[in-house]
Amino acid sequence: MTNAFNGNRRAERPDKAFREETPYKLFLLSIVFSALGYGIYKGVVDNFFAEAVAMTQFDRGVAEFFRELPGLMLVFLLAAFYTFSAERFYKIGAVIVLIGMAIISVVPSTKVWAILATFVYSLGDHIQIGMKNALSLQYAKEGRGGLALGRQTAVSQIGNLAGYASVIVAFLFFLSGKPYKGFFMASGVLMAFSMFASFGLKTQSATNKNNSRFYFRKKYRKFYMLEVFYGARKQVFFTFGPYVLILLYGAGAGDISFLYAISAIACFLASPLVGKMIDRFGYKTIMIADTLLLVVVCFFYGFAHHLFSMRTAFYVCCVNYVLDSVISLASMATNVYVQDISETKDEIQKTVSTGLSVNHLITVLIALFGGWIWMKLGVETLFILSAALGLCNSAYAATVKTGKQLGIGKE
Repeated sequence: MTNAFNGNRRAERPDKAFREETPYKLFLLSIVFSALGYGIYKGVVDNFFAEAVAMTQFDRGVAEFFRELPGLMLVFLLAAFYTFSAERFYKIGAVIVLIGMAIISVVPSTKVWAILATFVYSLGDHIQIGMKNALSLQYAKEGRGGLALGRQTAVSQIGNLAGYASVIVAFLFFLSGKPYKGFFMASGVLMAFSMFASFGLKTQSATNKNNSRFYFRKKYRKFYMLEVFYGARKQVFFTFGPYVLILLYGAGAGDISFLYAISAIACFLASPLVGKMIDRFGYKTIMIADTLLLVVVCFFYGFAHHLFSMRTAFYVCCVNYVLDSVISLASMATNVYVQDISETKDEIQKTVSTGLSVNHLITVLIALFGGWIWMKLGVETLFILSAALGLCNSAYAATVKTGKQLGIGKE
């Protein structure tokens, strides 16, 4: 009797990160489906651009400019529809993501159509990104914001991993040639499942309808600057990291998907740990420390082909790509920083979303000129720039004052 009773108590044990009265389970389910679809899409899209669309380094930068442009537009969308709750925006993003995936599945493989489809997909994706972080923090228990963000990230990585694994298995055992359109269609089906799951989020996060979401406040100026530095730093790896492996080392879609799968596993294992570290050591410490490894990662990614044989350099770059993915998890710390100095949950949502747009003020420029820098000055210069931006991020993070230092929040 005692064992059975204890077993039932364990089965009913509440989640450590999220409040039970919130629809967090359905929220995480929608993330799993979208992450799975994204994993399939991301596993082949860079090779699709390089092989089917024949994009050069500069073309890839232009495509990334339009992919990042919705992030810059987001602040204006939020201002126009400031009365919408986070749940409603999240659902709208899911619909737009599905439309974008449908376009890329059926249109001709030309640069113009590929860029247009990427833009539409990215618009929905960027709407959802800000809402995911905001909803995770709103559904979190008191003092568990870092853990909730870590849990959300881990769930997303599981979905991404399954998507990458699907691409790997398909190329190893079933497919030959370059059937990219089929992968995009499969991704679209999963995005539809995610959309329907998001429609089940019936709760409406409280908003102050007297305030606009066009939300710039003096007390968040350091957060905005941190978003600028981080956005610039991560954009180099996100856009050009895989393209270096494809154009310089000849990696195929199966190779890239395998690399993404390893990155997803590493991030899945590391994200809850990073979340706990943020809660334990403080967001400021984490924001400063992540740059130390970044400099090493950027050096080897940019110079490996000068130091090793091409085969060895390829593996060195793959290892460093995974390390960069893990390091990037530290960006959760900036969202916890916002939570620490915010006064209301609605303020968190608006600030995180505005920060995402501020982030893109620089990422659109990095995307546009990164390909040109690579072509004219070499891949080495591109990753030296990334390391320098990371160091600026770390130096600026050292000036941040915590909520307790500012006299905000609980002691």
